[in-house]
Amino acid sequence: MKPLDWIVIIVYILVVIGIGFYLSFKQKNQADYYVAGRRMRPVSVALSMVATQVSAVSLIGVPAFISIKEGGGLIWWQYEFAVPLAMILIMLFLVPAFYKINAITIYEFLERRYGKIVRVAISCMFMLSRGLSTGVILYATSIAASSILNIPLYETILIVGIVTIIYTTLGGIAADIYSDIIQLVVLWGSALIMVIIMLIDVNFDVFGGVNPQRLRVFDITSTGLGDGRTFGFLPMLIGGLFLYLSYYGTDQSEAQRILTTASSKDSQKALMLNGLLRFPLVFTYSLVGLLLISYIGKNPWFAEQLEGKPADFIVPTFVYNNFPTGLVGLFMGGILAATMSSVDSALNALSAATYRDFLSSMFKGFKTLDNKKQLFIAKVLTVFWGVFALIFALNLGSGRETVVEVINKIGSAFYGPVFGVFFLGIITKKADTVGALIGLISGFSFNLFLWLFVGERVSWMWWNFFGFAITFIIGYILSFKGGKSLMNIKDIVEEFRTNRRRIYALIGMFFVIIFISLMFHSMAGII
Repeated sequence: MKPLDWIVIIVYILVVIGIGFYLSFKQKNQADYYVAGRRMRPVSVALSMVATQVSAVSLIGVPAFISIKEGGGLIWWQYEFAVPLAMILIMLFLVPAFYKINAITIYEFLERRYGKIVRVAISCMFMLSRGLSTGVILYATSIAASSILNIPLYETILIVGIVTIIYTTLGGIAADIYSDIIQLVVLWGSALIMVIIMLIDVNFDVFGGVNPQRLRVFDITSTGLGDGRTFGFLPMLIGGLFLYLSYYGTDQSEAQRILTTASSKDSQKALMLNGLLRFPLVFTYSLVGLLLISYIGKNPWFAEQLEGKPADFIVPTFVYNNFPTGLVGLFMGGILAATMSSVDSALNALSAATYRDFLSSMFKGFKTLDNKKQLFIAKVLTVFWGVFALIFALNLGSGRETVVEVINKIGSAFYGPVFGVFFLGIITKKADTVGALIGLISGFSFNLFLWLFVGERVSWMWWNFFGFAITFIIGYILSFKGGKSLMNIKDIVEEFRTNRRRIYALIGMFFVIIFISLMFHSMAGII
């Protein structure tokens, strides 16, 4: 890169780190560090949620999946139909339950409902799955850095990981949310610049050389059950619904953002905005992927540069070859900041879960420490989880799957069973500790069996649903003592009435996604 690019990177990173450093002085206790004193605005939270879920991993992974990954294409969109539906159910069921207990971690709900052992068990599952996923995010970002900086991948992982750990230890959740907004603007802007450059290069021939198969959105015939087809409509819609329900509603790294607003209504507004904004960004990334197909067809030299490299190298290689001086640095700074921001939220949540759900729950001494010591230990735990993610990232890189697949695969093994325990505790009084634990173990064990012994014969998209269903059914059947449910039919009806405009907006987005998908699917039969 040119000197100007390095200057842009340094300035950009210093600004983001400066935000975290400045806000760190406002941290007086764990409530400030973990939930920003519950002072965040819904719009800020929504933008942060969009940026974290659709960040550097998506900018690298989605175009790669659509353009050159074997079996890829717009078929990934089938996953997006589940997002508005998941937002509606989280608004109706989960958010009201969490705000009733004024929690810092959502797993506090489980202790109120079932007891300490369930809280600790679920929180430990979160820590394991999110720790691994954070390693994938580090790896994804290092791919971009390695390609642009032209240094070995493992060295890049070390550099990015160490810088990120330093930053995330300084910044709390407030710094994370504000830096998310900055990186969202940069990454979305980078995607739009790529679109403009490629449109001009291919003379606005968007579909030139595109295999019609890659324009097909719907795969109705594939079930993902014994046919070896991962991306069928049913597994992606149903599996995606339960993955997003669990990710946005029962994964501390996302749900922690929900807890930073002043009220449940503000959280529900943030969820609605997230559901409305996510698809336009995914559409932009997808357009990058489609244009890359045409671009490769008209530029054979570019295809030669990609030979022998994993699919995820395609976007950073394009940027390096086509972005003007200065913008390469801005793109690189955005990728680095996206990692810092995404990893910050994960490490902050992991630290919260470790301290609040494990240490202070299991050892009384941690509850009696003063605010300064609690804050210090919280930051030490952030460093611990950063090192854990760094070690895992160094052991990735087979190149057989795009990072966007890897990260969703890890989540799918855990998410269904976790959501099953939460949902069981919210809607029925019958569920108790024994039933919830046995259901959880059964659901996760079944998913592990599918992963290790069944493999691609059953789509990993189904793991979310199977894990949920087994956890819920076995948990319900084996519960005897029962307990107090935090929601009833009247509560749900009232939540619907209060949020009906937001729900209608999300339903409208659902049909917009279907309409656009049908257009591209129809084009596949014309080209």
